[in-house]
Amino acid sequence: MSVTGPALQNRGLASATGLGKRPLIGEWWPDSARRNNGETSKMTAGPHLPERAPRAKDQPTALDGLLVVDFTRVVAGPACTQTLADFGAEVIKIENPDGGDDTRAYEHAEIGGESAAFLSLNRNKHGIALDFTNPKGLEIARALIAKADVVVENFSGGVMKKYGLDYDSVVSTNPRLVYCSISAYGRKGAFALRPGFDPITQSESGFMSLNGFPDGEPVRTGSPIVDLATGMSACNVILMALLARERLGRGQRVEVALIDTAVAMTGFYGMAYLISGNNPGRFGNSPNGSPTVGVYHASDGPFYMACANDRLYRRLVTEVLDRHDLVTDPDFSHRRARTANREKLRTIIAGVFATDTIENWMAKMKKANIPVGYLRTVEEGFNAPEVRGRDRLSRIPHPTAGAVPNIETPLNMSLTPTIDPVAAPLLGQHTKQVLRNTLGYDDRRITELAEAGAFGKAVPTR
Repeated sequence: MSVTGPALQNRGLASATGLGKRPLIGEWWPDSARRNNGETSKMTAGPHLPERAPRAKDQPTALDGLLVVDFTRVVAGPACTQTLADFGAEVIKIENPDGGDDTRAYEHAEIGGESAAFLSLNRNKHGIALDFTNPKGLEIARALIAKADVVVENFSGGVMKKYGLDYDSVVSTNPRLVYCSISAYGRKGAFALRPGFDPITQSESGFMSLNGFPDGEPVRTGSPIVDLATGMSACNVILMALLARERLGRGQRVEVALIDTAVAMTGFYGMAYLISGNNPGRFGNSPNGSPTVGVYHASDGPFYMACANDRLYRRLVTEVLDRHDLVTDPDFSHRRARTANREKLRTIIAGVFATDTIENWMAKMKKANIPVGYLRTVEEGFNAPEVRGRDRLSRIPHPTAGAVPNIETPLNMSLTPTIDPVAAPLLGQHTKQVLRNTLGYDDRRITELAEAGAFGKAVPTR
């Protein structure tokens, strides 16, 4: 159900200059945006989104000419290769013809027979289906690797070696290759063969122990943050290896692991433990229990405030709350005193905030330059002027759905912006195209490969 009227205004969703005439996105998609097998129907809960504005035709791309062979599935690997594809690399996504990437079957939502998860992680890729148990399928995979600038894989330990597709097996035919492996626990050591996923490494690294409230169990993040951060790290290390290749004349093997990412993401809490030996705990919405950072409630709803230093605290209590005594009182006059008396101070501040509305407090805090934000749902956040004003959301064409939603990459480049987005491929959608254009195979050879079972039961579409 859409949020409208006062509920939106209370979260700053209907007050942006110039945005008042834009439709809220919690509405029906147009009929033309939902087609499956020739039939048109409305999404049951899909919002209306604008078409994406095209990029300027004469603008170059950052990664034009880069060929990436993508053996990844699920989250971390596809997130990495999608970023490369967004900025102009040709990414060939290789999938098992028997169902393809696991995320195709995820159940968050679906449109046109494709899942939200798969669509969100595989934009701008060319999809082919290969059966690795078939010698002809492996022949194609090796031929693609021989031409590639980058290979990215995140299979369980030993799988690529089993098929002769590991770095040591292919580097002799392509010494300039950058070969990136993504795994849960690394490709070497006692745990190299152990499978693992984002929440497992959140749990085992100590990262999860930092999330939640002191009187509750540790809580995993809603989004798979370790997976996504690992994908970002993989993209970074690939780009660094490509820069090194320009200087050194050869590629290299690079690696990222979920467990390493999770440990790094403990951040200053992990560093504090190494310095003090004190095990950090959970603080809910207030880091270190700070009484001026966290969720507070106005008379009509919640907001999040972050006054993390003495300067901001003084402005808060004098210019916003009109409580000058909270500066002079020795219990609250400096940061350590406020921390020691945090429950007392939090009760006082909460009592003041409860006397007025969100919008009045937001106006006062913004005037005093206090960091503060509305506490929004996803629907409210996507309707917010901060998001709408930056054109983060659009719809793009899709072969079975007519159109699908698109969330823009957060990366922006002035000279070499992202390519115009193309929706994630259907299973095996570009098999013929890739074999023709990248490997130079003619239709006769492609037909022979299909008859030999190289593509499994999937039929190359084009």
